[in-house]
Amino acid sequence: MIDRNYADYAWEQAAALLAIDSPSGYTAKAAAWVRNAFTGLGFDARITTKGGVLIDLGGTDAADGLLLEAHADTLGAMVAEIKGDGRLRLTPLGGMRAENAEAENVRIYTRGGQVIEGTCQLCNASVHVNGSYGDAKRSWDTVEIVPDEDVNSAAETRSLGIEVGDIICFDPRTRRTTSGYLKSRFLDDKLSVGILLGLAKYLRDNAITPARRTYAHVTVYEEVGHGGSASVPAGITEAISVDMGCVGAGLQCTERQVSICAKDSGGPYSYEVVGRLIDAAKASGADFAVDVYPFYGSDVEATLRSGVDIRHGLIGPGVYASHGYERSHIDGVLNTLRVIAGYLEV
Repeated sequence: MIDRNYADYAWEQAAALLAIDSPSGYTAKAAAWVRNAFTGLGFDARITTKGGVLIDLGGTDAADGLLLEAHADTLGAMVAEIKGDGRLRLTPLGGMRAENAEAENVRIYTRGGQVIEGTCQLCNASVHVNGSYGDAKRSWDTVEIVPDEDVNSAAETRSLGIEVGDIICFDPRTRRTTSGYLKSRFLDDKLSVGILLGLAKYLRDNAITPARRTYAHVTVYEEVGHGGSASVPAGITEAISVDMGCVGAGLQCTERQVSICAKDSGGPYSYEVVGRLIDAAKASGADFAVDVYPFYGSDVEATLRSGVDIRHGLIGPGVYASHGYERSHIDGVLNTLRVIAGYLEV
Protein backbone atom coordinates (compact mmCIF):
# COMPACT_ATOMS: atom_id res chain seq x y z
CA MET A 1 0.00 0.00 0.00
CA ILE A 2 1.16 3.53 -0.73
CA ASP A 3 2.54 5.11 2.45
CA ARG A 4 3.00 8.68 3.62
CA ASN A 5 6.45 8.94 2.04
CA TYR A 6 4.77 9.10 -1.37
CA ALA A 7 2.36 11.78 -0.17
CA ASP A 8 5.32 13.82 1.06
CA TYR A 9 7.04 13.33 -2.29
CA ALA A 10 3.85 14.40 -4.09
CA TRP A 11 3.75 17.60 -2.03
CA GLU A 12 7.42 18.34 -2.69
CA GLN A 13 6.81 18.05 -6.42
CA ALA A 14 3.67 20.14 -6.22
CA ALA A 15 5.50 22.86 -4.28
CA ALA A 16 8.24 22.95 -6.91
CA LEU A 17 5.65 23.28 -9.67
CA LEU A 18 3.76 25.95 -7.74
CA ALA A 19 6.91 28.06 -7.89
CA ILE A 20 6.64 28.17 -11.70
CA ASP A 21 4.12 30.76 -12.90
CA SER A 22 1.74 29.15 -15.41
CA PRO A 23 -1.65 30.78 -15.98
CA SER A 24 -3.61 29.46 -18.96
CA GLY A 25 -1.83 30.52 -22.14
CA TYR A 26 1.60 30.85 -20.49
CA THR A 27 2.49 27.31 -19.52
CA ALA A 28 5.56 26.23 -21.53
CA LYS A 29 7.99 26.38 -18.60
CA ALA A 30 5.65 24.43 -16.32
CA ALA A 31 5.02 21.81 -19.01
CA ALA A 32 8.74 21.35 -19.57
CA TRP A 33 9.21 20.89 -15.82
CA VAL A 34 6.42 18.28 -15.72
CA ARG A 35 7.89 16.38 -18.67
CA ASN A 36 11.33 16.34 -17.06
CA ALA A 37 9.92 15.22 -13.71
CA PHE A 38 8.24 12.17 -15.29
CA THR A 39 11.16 11.30 -17.57
CA GLY A 40 13.41 11.56 -14.52
CA LEU A 41 11.37 8.72 -13.01
CA GLY A 42 11.94 6.63 -16.14
CA PHE A 43 8.61 7.16 -17.94
CA ASP A 44 8.09 8.25 -21.52
CA ALA A 45 6.65 11.77 -21.52
CA ARG A 46 6.20 14.16 -24.41
CA ILE A 47 4.92 17.67 -24.95
CA THR A 48 1.75 17.62 -27.06
CA THR A 49 1.10 20.02 -29.93
CA LYS A 50 -1.33 21.87 -27.68
CA GLY A 51 1.34 22.25 -25.00
CA GLY A 52 0.30 19.65 -22.41
CA VAL A 53 2.28 16.61 -21.32
CA LEU A 54 1.26 13.04 -22.20
CA ILE A 55 2.91 10.35 -20.06
CA ASP A 56 2.88 6.59 -20.66
CA LEU A 57 2.79 4.87 -17.26
CA GLY A 58 2.88 1.39 -18.81
CA GLY A 59 0.46 -1.50 -18.67
CA THR A 60 -0.34 -4.62 -20.64
CA ASP A 61 -4.03 -4.39 -21.61
CA ALA A 62 -3.97 -1.70 -24.30
CA ALA A 63 -7.60 -2.39 -25.29
CA ASP A 64 -8.93 -1.25 -21.88
CA GLY A 65 -6.76 1.77 -21.22
CA LEU A 66 -7.10 4.32 -18.43
CA LEU A 67 -6.30 8.02 -18.79
CA LEU A 68 -5.59 10.07 -15.66
CA GLU A 69 -5.93 13.81 -16.20
CA ALA A 70 -4.63 16.72 -14.13
CA HIS A 71 -3.76 20.27 -15.14
CA ALA A 72 -0.78 22.54 -14.69
CA ASP A 73 -2.43 25.76 -15.86
CA THR A 74 -3.72 28.14 -13.23
CA LEU A 75 -5.73 31.30 -12.88
CA GLY A 76 -4.05 34.59 -13.69
CA ALA A 77 -4.56 37.75 -15.71
CA MET A 78 -3.48 39.66 -18.79
CA VAL A 79 -2.81 43.33 -19.41
CA ALA A 80 -5.91 44.74 -21.09
CA GLU A 81 -4.97 48.43 -21.10
CA ILE A 82 -2.13 50.70 -20.08
CA LYS A 83 -3.85 53.61 -18.37
CA GLY A 84 -2.87 57.23 -18.71
CA ASP A 85 -1.27 57.21 -15.25
CA GLY A 86 0.88 54.19 -16.13
CA ARG A 87 -1.15 51.67 -14.19
CA LEU A 88 -2.66 48.57 -15.76
CA ARG A 89 -6.21 47.44 -16.33
CA LEU A 90 -6.35 43.66 -16.38
CA THR A 91 -8.57 40.94 -17.74
CA PRO A 92 -8.75 37.58 -15.96
CA LEU A 93 -7.45 34.28 -17.27
CA GLY A 94 -9.88 31.62 -16.09
CA GLY A 95 -12.12 32.14 -13.09
CA MET A 96 -9.88 34.55 -11.18
CA ARG A 97 -11.94 36.82 -8.92
CA ALA A 98 -11.14 40.48 -8.43
CA GLU A 99 -12.08 40.18 -4.75
CA ASN A 100 -9.35 37.55 -4.30
CA ALA A 101 -6.79 39.38 -6.41
CA GLU A 102 -6.78 42.61 -4.40
CA ALA A 103 -3.59 43.39 -2.45
CA GLU A 104 -1.66 40.47 -3.99
CA ASN A 105 1.88 40.78 -5.29
CA VAL A 106 2.22 40.03 -8.99
CA ARG A 107 4.83 39.46 -11.67
CA ILE A 108 4.32 41.02 -15.11
CA TYR A 109 5.92 38.97 -17.90
CA THR A 110 6.64 41.01 -21.03
CA ARG A 111 7.15 39.56 -24.49
CA GLY A 112 10.65 41.03 -24.42
CA GLY A 113 11.60 38.79 -21.51
CA GLN A 114 11.41 41.30 -18.67
CA VAL A 115 9.78 40.34 -15.39
CA ILE A 116 8.45 43.37 -13.52
CA GLU A 117 6.93 43.23 -10.06
CA GLY A 118 3.78 44.98 -9.01
CA THR A 119 0.69 44.83 -6.82
CA CYS A 120 -2.99 44.40 -7.58
CA GLN A 121 -4.83 47.16 -5.75
CA LEU A 122 -8.25 48.72 -5.57
CA CYS A 123 -8.24 51.92 -7.60
CA ASN A 124 -7.59 54.75 -5.12
CA ALA A 125 -6.58 52.19 -2.51
CA SER A 126 -5.60 54.45 0.40
CA VAL A 127 -8.15 54.24 3.21
CA HIS A 128 -7.01 57.65 4.51
CA VAL A 129 -7.90 59.19 1.16
CA ASN A 130 -10.82 57.14 -0.16
CA GLY A 131 -13.87 57.52 2.05
CA SER A 132 -15.77 54.98 -0.04
CA TYR A 133 -13.08 52.30 0.22
CA GLY A 134 -15.31 49.80 2.04
CA ASP A 135 -18.29 50.38 -0.22
CA ALA A 136 -16.46 50.03 -3.54
CA LYS A 137 -17.48 46.96 -5.53
CA ARG A 138 -14.48 44.83 -6.38
CA SER A 139 -14.46 44.05 -10.09
CA TRP A 140 -11.96 44.04 -12.93
CA ASP A 141 -12.99 47.66 -13.57
CA THR A 142 -12.22 48.78 -10.02
CA VAL A 143 -8.89 47.04 -9.37
CA GLU A 144 -5.63 47.68 -11.19
CA ILE A 145 -1.99 46.65 -11.31
CA VAL A 146 0.44 49.15 -9.84
CA PRO A 147 3.91 48.42 -11.28
CA ASP A 148 6.73 48.64 -8.76
CA GLU A 149 8.59 51.12 -10.92
CA ASP A 150 8.63 54.93 -11.04
CA VAL A 151 6.02 55.36 -13.77
CA ASN A 152 3.31 58.00 -14.01
CA SER A 153 2.23 57.80 -17.64
CA ALA A 154 1.43 55.23 -20.28
CA ALA A 155 4.60 56.14 -22.14
CA GLU A 156 6.77 55.52 -19.07
CA THR A 157 5.16 52.13 -18.49
CA ARG A 158 5.63 51.18 -22.14
CA SER A 159 9.29 52.17 -21.85
CA LEU A 160 9.67 49.24 -19.42
CA GLY A 161 8.56 46.87 -22.18
CA ILE A 162 5.03 46.36 -20.81
CA GLU A 163 2.29 46.07 -23.44
CA VAL A 164 -1.30 44.94 -23.84
CA GLY A 165 -1.41 41.13 -23.88
CA ASP A 166 1.39 40.67 -21.36
CA ILE A 167 0.84 38.04 -18.67
CA ILE A 168 0.20 38.86 -15.02
CA CYS A 169 0.98 36.13 -12.47
CA PHE A 170 -0.08 36.20 -8.84
CA ASP A 171 2.25 35.16 -6.01
CA PRO A 172 1.11 31.68 -4.86
CA ARG A 173 2.35 32.12 -1.24
CA THR A 174 3.02 28.38 -0.85
CA ARG A 175 3.58 26.85 2.57
CA ARG A 176 3.11 23.65 4.59
CA THR A 177 2.22 23.93 8.26
CA THR A 178 3.57 21.73 11.04
CA SER A 179 0.08 20.23 11.34
CA GLY A 180 0.16 19.05 7.73
CA TYR A 181 -2.01 21.69 6.08
CA LEU A 182 -0.97 22.73 2.59
CA LYS A 183 -1.71 26.34 1.68
CA SER A 184 -1.19 28.07 -1.64
CA ARG A 185 -2.87 29.69 -4.53
CA PHE A 186 -3.27 27.22 -7.39
CA LEU A 187 -3.40 23.96 -5.46
CA ASP A 188 -6.06 23.57 -8.16
CA ASP A 189 -4.53 21.68 -9.79
CA LYS A 190 -0.80 21.56 -9.23
CA LEU A 191 -1.37 19.51 -6.09
CA SER A 192 -2.85 16.75 -8.25
CA VAL A 193 0.03 16.93 -10.72
CA GLY A 194 2.22 16.19 -7.70
CA ILE A 195 -0.09 13.30 -6.82
CA LEU A 196 0.36 11.78 -10.29
CA LEU A 197 4.12 12.10 -9.83
CA GLY A 198 3.76 10.35 -6.47
CA LEU A 199 1.91 7.51 -8.21
CA ALA A 200 4.62 7.31 -10.88
CA LYS A 201 7.35 7.12 -8.24
CA TYR A 202 5.44 4.35 -6.43
CA LEU A 203 5.19 2.34 -9.66
CA ARG A 204 8.89 2.82 -10.37
CA ASP A 205 10.14 2.11 -6.86
CA ASN A 206 8.19 -1.14 -6.68
CA ALA A 207 8.76 -2.21 -10.31
CA ILE A 208 4.97 -2.34 -10.84
CA THR A 209 3.43 -2.57 -14.30
CA PRO A 210 -0.33 -1.90 -14.22
CA ALA A 211 -2.57 -4.54 -15.76
CA ARG A 212 -4.35 -1.80 -17.73
CA ARG A 213 -2.41 0.42 -20.09
CA THR A 214 -2.31 3.68 -18.16
CA TYR A 215 -1.54 7.18 -19.32
CA ALA A 216 -1.43 10.54 -17.57
CA HIS A 217 -2.26 13.76 -19.38
CA VAL A 218 -1.20 16.98 -17.67
CA THR A 219 -3.24 19.56 -19.53
CA VAL A 220 -2.65 23.30 -19.84
CA TYR A 221 -6.03 24.82 -20.73
CA GLU A 222 -8.36 23.37 -18.08
CA GLU A 223 -9.08 26.73 -16.46
CA VAL A 224 -10.54 28.01 -19.74
CA GLY A 225 -12.51 24.86 -20.50
CA HIS A 226 -10.74 22.86 -23.20
CA GLY A 227 -7.68 21.30 -21.58
CA GLY A 228 -8.71 17.67 -21.91
CA SER A 229 -10.26 17.94 -25.37
CA ALA A 230 -7.30 16.40 -27.22
CA SER A 231 -4.46 13.85 -26.98
CA VAL A 232 -6.50 10.81 -25.96
CA PRO A 233 -4.41 7.71 -26.80
CA ALA A 234 -5.90 4.79 -28.69
CA GLY A 235 -7.55 2.11 -26.56
CA ILE A 236 -8.70 4.40 -23.74
CA THR A 237 -12.03 3.28 -22.30
CA GLU A 238 -12.02 5.39 -19.12
CA ALA A 239 -10.71 8.79 -18.14
CA ILE A 240 -10.53 10.11 -14.59
CA SER A 241 -9.81 13.73 -13.73
CA VAL A 242 -7.56 14.06 -10.70
CA ASP A 243 -8.47 17.59 -9.71
CA MET A 244 -9.38 19.42 -6.53
CA GLY A 245 -12.16 18.04 -4.35
CA CYS A 246 -14.64 20.68 -3.23
CA VAL A 247 -14.94 21.62 0.45
CA GLY A 248 -17.71 23.93 1.61
CA ALA A 249 -21.25 24.37 2.86
CA GLY A 250 -23.56 21.52 1.95
CA LEU A 251 -20.72 19.11 1.09
CA GLN A 252 -19.26 16.29 3.17
CA CYS A 253 -15.60 16.40 2.19
CA THR A 254 -12.82 17.89 4.33
CA GLU A 255 -9.28 18.80 3.35
CA ARG A 256 -8.05 15.57 4.95
CA GLN A 257 -10.15 13.34 2.70
CA VAL A 258 -10.28 12.35 -0.95
CA SER A 259 -13.43 13.52 -2.67
CA ILE A 260 -15.26 11.37 -5.21
CA CYS A 261 -17.55 13.49 -7.36
CA ALA A 262 -20.89 11.98 -8.36
CA LYS A 263 -22.14 15.04 -10.29
CA ASP A 264 -21.08 18.58 -11.10
CA SER A 265 -22.25 21.38 -13.40
CA GLY A 266 -21.73 19.14 -16.41
CA GLY A 267 -24.03 16.43 -15.11
CA PRO A 268 -23.47 13.02 -13.53
CA TYR A 269 -20.22 11.12 -13.79
CA SER A 270 -20.27 7.49 -14.92
CA TYR A 271 -22.25 5.54 -12.34
CA GLU A 272 -19.99 2.52 -12.87
CA VAL A 273 -16.76 4.49 -12.48
CA VAL A 274 -18.00 6.31 -9.38
CA GLY A 275 -19.00 2.98 -7.87
CA ARG A 276 -15.62 1.43 -8.54
CA LEU A 277 -13.84 4.48 -7.13
CA ILE A 278 -15.88 4.05 -3.94
CA ASP A 279 -14.96 0.35 -3.88
CA ALA A 280 -11.27 1.24 -4.34
CA ALA A 281 -11.46 3.76 -1.50
CA LYS A 282 -12.98 1.19 0.84
CA ALA A 283 -10.54 -1.56 -0.14
CA SER A 284 -7.50 0.68 0.30
CA GLY A 285 -8.65 2.13 3.63
CA ALA A 286 -8.79 5.65 2.20
CA ASP A 287 -10.82 8.26 4.08
CA PHE A 288 -13.25 9.53 1.43
CA ALA A 289 -16.46 11.42 0.80
CA VAL A 290 -18.87 11.39 -2.12
CA ASP A 291 -20.22 14.79 -3.08
CA VAL A 292 -22.13 16.76 -5.70
CA TYR A 293 -20.31 19.95 -6.75
CA PRO A 294 -22.68 22.84 -7.51
CA PHE A 295 -20.32 25.03 -9.62
CA TYR A 296 -17.62 22.95 -11.24
CA GLY A 297 -16.31 21.52 -14.51
CA SER A 298 -13.33 19.28 -15.24
CA ASP A 299 -10.88 18.18 -17.89
CA VAL A 300 -12.64 14.87 -18.38
CA GLU A 301 -15.84 16.63 -19.43
CA ALA A 302 -13.85 18.45 -22.12
CA THR A 303 -12.55 15.01 -23.14
CA LEU A 304 -16.13 13.77 -23.48
CA ARG A 305 -17.15 16.81 -25.50
CA SER A 306 -14.38 15.99 -27.98
CA GLY A 307 -16.47 12.98 -29.01
CA VAL A 308 -14.54 10.05 -27.58
CA ASP A 309 -16.50 7.02 -26.39
CA ILE A 310 -15.35 6.60 -22.78
CA ARG A 311 -16.55 6.35 -19.19
CA HIS A 312 -15.51 9.17 -16.88
CA GLY A 313 -14.86 10.01 -13.24
CA LEU A 314 -13.45 12.71 -10.99
CA ILE A 315 -11.55 12.55 -7.70
CA GLY A 316 -9.18 14.78 -5.79
CA PRO A 317 -7.92 15.86 -2.40
CA GLY A 318 -10.30 18.14 -0.53
CA VAL A 319 -9.44 21.81 -1.16
CA TYR A 320 -11.03 24.70 0.73
CA ALA A 321 -11.41 28.27 -0.60
CA SER A 322 -11.18 27.27 -4.26
CA HIS A 323 -9.99 29.93 -6.69
CA GLY A 324 -8.73 31.93 -3.72
CA TYR A 325 -5.96 31.21 -1.21
CA GLU A 326 -6.55 27.46 -1.13
CA ARG A 327 -5.94 24.91 1.62
CA SER A 328 -5.63 21.14 1.63
CA HIS A 329 -3.86 18.60 3.87
CA ILE A 330 -1.20 15.95 3.41
CA ASP A 331 -3.78 13.34 4.48
CA GLY A 332 -5.95 14.32 1.51
CA VAL A 333 -2.96 13.74 -0.75
CA LEU A 334 -2.33 10.30 0.74
CA ASN A 335 -5.99 9.29 0.51
CA THR A 336 -6.12 10.35 -3.15
CA LEU A 337 -3.00 8.33 -3.94
CA ARG A 338 -4.52 5.28 -2.28
CA VAL A 339 -7.73 5.50 -4.29
CA ILE A 340 -5.85 5.80 -7.61
CA ALA A 341 -3.58 2.88 -6.74
CA GLY A 342 -6.57 0.88 -5.58
CA TYR A 343 -8.44 1.62 -8.79
CA LEU A 344 -5.44 0.37 -10.75
CA GLU A 345 -5.10 -2.61 -8.40
CA VAL A 346 -1.40 -1.91 -7.88
